Amino acid sequence: MDEQLRQIGERLRGLRDVLDIPVSEMAETIGISAEKYEKIEAGESDITISNLMKIAHKYGISAEELMFAEAAHMKSYFVVRKGQGMSVERTKAYKYQSLVSGFVNHKADVFIVTVEPKPGARTIYKNTHAGQEFNLVLEGAMELYIGGKTIVLEEGDSIYFDSTKPHGMLAVGKKAVKFLAFTVE
Repeated sequence: MDEQLRQIGERLRGLRDVLDIPVSEMAETIGISAEKYEKIEAGESDITISNLMKIAHKYGISAEELMFAEAAHMKSYFVVRKGQGMSVERTKAYKYQSLVSGFVNHKADVFIVTVEPKPGARTIYKNTHAGQEFNLVLEGAMELYIGGKTIVLEEGDSIYFDSTKPHGMLAVGKKAVKFLAFTVE
């Protein structure tokens, strides 16, 4: 994972250099201090998918370009075979597999997210991003926290919500939860 963080940091620094964006502006875009942002560019600190999406949206690129260093090429359709989507492991517990990374100018971000359970964990990192989000649980179960509410979702359950509200989740039980996450602005 350290190598992935370093590479994402390099891509963020490259974007900033190409567009001549000050560190302070990038930090403000995702609501953190310039010092914290500099740690992200140095590969010393993690950045959430939602914050990558905020940067990508503001500067007119895809989040996949920041995560995977791959630009989309397909304009008519894009197929992802089972288990073959570009993926990034954000932490040991979270893995995101993109299902739209190869389609030019996609209007939504679609991921299969796999989250390992953390026995005894109760602290949830909550984030926000523009637009709306749809989650469909494919395997396992999770507790989803949205704007002060806790909702348990099990295999086959889905939810559509305003992603500008603080939200976060935990895997429930002894097995990983795998869900489809669809975000649109």
